[in-house]
Amino acid sequence: MFEIVFLGTSAAAPSIHRGMPAQIVLAGEYRFLIDCGEGTQRQILRSGVGFKRLNRILLTHSHLDHILGLGGLISTFVHWESIDEIEIYGGRATLDRVQALLYGVVLDYERIPIKLHLIDIKPGLLLDSKDFTVSAFPVTHRGSGNFGYIFQEKSRRPFLVDKAAELGVPAGPERSQLVRGETITLADGRIITPDMVLGEVIRGVKLVHIGDIGRLDNVRDYVAEADALVIEATFLQSEADTARDFGHITAQQAATLALETGVKTLLLTHVSRRYRERDIIEEARRVFPNSYVVRDLDHYAIRRDQPAEKVQLREPEEDVS
Repeated sequence: MFEIVFLGTSAAAPSIHRGMPAQIVLAGEYRFLIDCGEGTQRQILRSGVGFKRLNRILLTHSHLDHILGLGGLISTFVHWESIDEIEIYGGRATLDRVQALLYGVVLDYERIPIKLHLIDIKPGLLLDSKDFTVSAFPVTHRGSGNFGYIFQEKSRRPFLVDKAAELGVPAGPERSQLVRGETITLADGRIITPDMVLGEVIRGVKLVHIGDIGRLDNVRDYVAEADALVIEATFLQSEADTARDFGHITAQQAATLALETGVKTLLLTHVSRRYRERDIIEEARRVFPNSYVVRDLDHYAIRRDQPAEKVQLREPEEDVS
């Protein structure tokens, strides 16, 4: 299971109820911040997630509404939080802008007390943990070095306890060896292979996150069969030409992508102040009924082959008085 907390859901500029783009993905002991618009650090506190272990930041592209909050956030980490290292992932153009922001304005490079790693990513695997992977894929928007991200839980084969007991496999390290795919030999000389005690493959949960995007035909394979797709809905179909001119898509186009690629739940964000939320929902759900327009501080749990489930807001970990 993955969880995602939406910290800011507006497009280009904040509104009364929506802040600038940022999300946190929770995956076991790992936490990933995706984009960091202005005001992100306060939204982290309001969300109840807090700053602990939030040391990996994935950036979708270089536009200021997606990165300008890094200045305040990193300054807070430097002065207040017990984080030793921070990894910031992005395309080359994005990292150049981040470096200018952080080292040209916010930080004294010679005195920074934490290790700050700016990681120039390419399409492919970014992280391979015990239970899941994180991969990047190219996205078409204005400028170069734009990326989407795939959080993929690893497939597994359940251990069939009853079958193992029937075969006389004792509880203990032998069963662990079989789970790891190793063949064992019992005390009576019988050979037991993993296939004899493991069930059918159960695929893992897939969460796909896309920031701003102006073209969908070249991301279909990456999005396919996602349990949840997070993507922009900056425009309505009535302004599809304007959306195309500015490198964005419409709610209808996002919904059509979800429908045609087997997505289970569509979570729409990057909402423009020019539209009413209910108009975006109506346009998307005419095509793909399991569509939602997310709001700031919405928290969803993503499970395999199930609709995304909204989770109660957590109590803040820090004192925010």
